[in-house]
Amino acid sequence: MTRGMGRIGANSMMVAAAALAVMAAPASAQPATLPAIFPAPVSMTLGQGVVALGSSVVLVAGADADPATVALVRGILTSAGVKTITTARRVPATLDGVYVVVGTGGDAVVRDALARSGARIGDEAEGYTITSVAQGRGGLIALAGRDGDGVFHAAQTFRQLARRGTIPALVIQDHPAMPIRGTIEGFYGAPWTMADRTKHLDFLASVKANTYVYSPKDDPYARDRWREPYPAETLSALGTLAAAARRNHVDFVYAISPGPTVCFSDAADLSALERKFDALRGIGVHSFYVALDDIEYTKWNCEQDKAAFGPSGAEAAGIAQSKLLNAVQADLLAKDRASRPLIMVPTEYFDAKESPYKAALRKHLDPRIVVQWTGTDVVPPAISVPDAKAATKAFGRKTLLWDNYPVNDYAQTTGRLLMAPYARREAGLASELTGILSNPMNQEAPSRVAVTGVAAFAWNDKGYDAERTWHAAARELAGGDARATEALLVFFDTQHMAPTFGSQPWQEQAPRLKAVLDRVREAIADGDAAARAEAIAELRETADAMAGAPDIIRSGTVDPGFAAQSAPWLDAMQRWGRALRLTAAGLDAADRGNGAAVRYFADAKRIAGEAAAVQSIPGATRFDGPIRIADGVLDVFVADAPTLIALPPAAPAR
Repeated sequence: MTRGMGRIGANSMMVAAAALAVMAAPASAQPATLPAIFPAPVSMTLGQGVVALGSSVVLVAGADADPATVALVRGILTSAGVKTITTARRVPATLDGVYVVVGTGGDAVVRDALARSGARIGDEAEGYTITSVAQGRGGLIALAGRDGDGVFHAAQTFRQLARRGTIPALVIQDHPAMPIRGTIEGFYGAPWTMADRTKHLDFLASVKANTYVYSPKDDPYARDRWREPYPAETLSALGTLAAAARRNHVDFVYAISPGPTVCFSDAADLSALERKFDALRGIGVHSFYVALDDIEYTKWNCEQDKAAFGPSGAEAAGIAQSKLLNAVQADLLAKDRASRPLIMVPTEYFDAKESPYKAALRKHLDPRIVVQWTGTDVVPPAISVPDAKAATKAFGRKTLLWDNYPVNDYAQTTGRLLMAPYARREAGLASELTGILSNPMNQEAPSRVAVTGVAAFAWNDKGYDAERTWHAAARELAGGDARATEALLVFFDTQHMAPTFGSQPWQEQAPRLKAVLDRVREAIADGDAAARAEAIAELRETADAMAGAPDIIRSGTVDPGFAAQSAPWLDAMQRWGRALRLTAAGLDAADRGNGAAVRYFADAKRIAGEAAAVQSIPGATRFDGPIRIADGVLDVFVADAPTLIALPPAAPAR
C-alpha cells in the first residue's frame, strides 16, 4: 500500500492478499511493483507474480458489456503490443494463456473471474474492481464495473496498467468520492472550437471525469439572444458534441444565461426556456443548467416582476428565481423522468455569509436543484471543509463547487497560462460537496494540467497527491516520453503563479527555478570559490534546459494542440532561457575576473527585453498583453546579476 492510495478494511485486505498468494504461481524473476495510477484508486493491493500480456490475448466480454468499452479495451491491448486478440465466452479452469474479462458484476463470467482473486465489486455508483492473477504461463485479468460507467473507468485504469506490458498480480477496488467531476466552459473571451471541445471530452474520460458543462459566455444564443432558437448548423454541431460526450461516459450539460433580460413572472419567458431545452433534448442532451451569475438584483427587468414580487432586492430576487427554476425543474421531470437534476448558479455565488437572498433560495428553491458555489471568493486561495459546511448551511443543500482555476479571463491573469498543481483544497471536502467543476482557460490543452488535478481530487480527495498528479499530467501530454515530460515541467514551473482578484497570488511563482536562483545568490554571498563555481554551473544547466524546452515541446511528441496554444509563451521562454544562459556566462566571467562579463550582461539585458515584449495571441484570451515567464523571479535575477560580483573592466573591443 503506498502513501495516498487510501485503505480498505484490514480484513478485506488480508483476504484479497491471501487469495492472490494462493492463486498465483511462484513469482517470476521480475518482481511485482505497485503501479502509479491517476486518479489514485481507493485501494490497490499487490499479489505475487506478474502477467505478461505478450503477443496473444483472449478477450471475454460479459453479456452486458458495452461494445464501445470492449472496443476500447481492444485498442489498449493493441497499443500494448498484443498482435492477436481472440474471443471466448468463458475462462477455462486451468489458464492456457492470458485472458481479459470485461463486464459488470451482473454477469456470471465476470463474477467467476473476480472470485479467483477473492474480490468483489462494491455498491458505489461508477465503482469498479480490477484483479489480475498470474498462473503458470498464463494469467487472468478482470475489469469489472458496478455499472457501465464503472466498466469504462476500469478500462481507463487498465490503459495505464497496460503501458508496462506486464501487469502485476493485484486487486484494485475503486469508486469516486464525488458524484460530479469535470469542467464548465464558463469563461469570458474566445470560446473553444468544437474540435477543442471534442478533444477535451476525450481527455475528461481519461481522468475519470464525468461532466462537461457547455456555458461559453460568448455564445449569443445562450446569453444575449437566449430566447432565439439555434441555427440548424449550430444545433447539429452541439448534437455531435453531445454524442461524443456519451461515448466518453461524460454528461453533457447545456447551460443558458437568461439573467440579464429575463422576466421571472412572464409565462412567455418560461416557455422560451422550455422550448430551448426541448430543442437540445431533441439532439440528445438530457442535463440542463440555468446560470444567474454576473447580474444585478437591485432592479427588475420588467414591471411585471415588480407587481409579482414587490420592490427589487436580494430577497425578492431569490424568491423570483426560485419560482422560475422550480417550474423548469418540474417541466424537465414531466418530459423526461430520467433527467438529471437542474443545476443553477446563484447571483450570490461566492462566500457563505447569511443573506436575505440565500435565505430565500434555501426556503423556496426545489431541493432537487443543484446549487453551484465558487468558494470563499470568486477565486478562492483555499477551500476548507468548514467553508463547504458553511455553504451547505447557507444554501440548504450540499453545493457543487465551481472552482475558478485555472481560468485566465480576468485582469490579473493577463499574459499567463495557469499551470500550477491543483492545491489548497482540503481532503474531506467530498463529505460536503456534490462535486467540483473546474472553470478552465481559453486554451484547452494547457488547461488539462490543472484539470487533471481537479479530476483526481474529486475522484479521491483523501488520496490526492498534488505534486505527483502534476507530474502525471506532464507525462500524459508528453505521450510518456521522459525528455518531453521534463521539458513540460520546466515550462509549467514558469507558469506556476495562481493569481486572485487581489494583489496576492494563492500559489507562488516558479518555485523550482527560484530554488536554483536562490542557491546562486547564497553561494556568491558565502564567498566560497568552489561553491560559486558549482552554483554557476547549475545555473548554466538550468538556462540550457529552459532555452531547449520549447523545441522539445514542439518536436511532435507533446500534444500538438498544447504547443500551438502555448506558442507565444514558448517563444518568450526560449528567449528568457538564452538571457539566463548569458547571465550565467557573465557571472562565470566576473568570478574569474574576465572583462567579457560586461558584454555578457549587456546581451542578457537586451534579450530579456525582447522576451518581455512577446505578446499574447490577439483575441485568444479576454485580455491581451505581454507574456509573463517566471515574472518576479527570473526577470529580477537577470537584472540583479551584474551587481552580485564586482565587475572587472570591460574587455577591449576588437
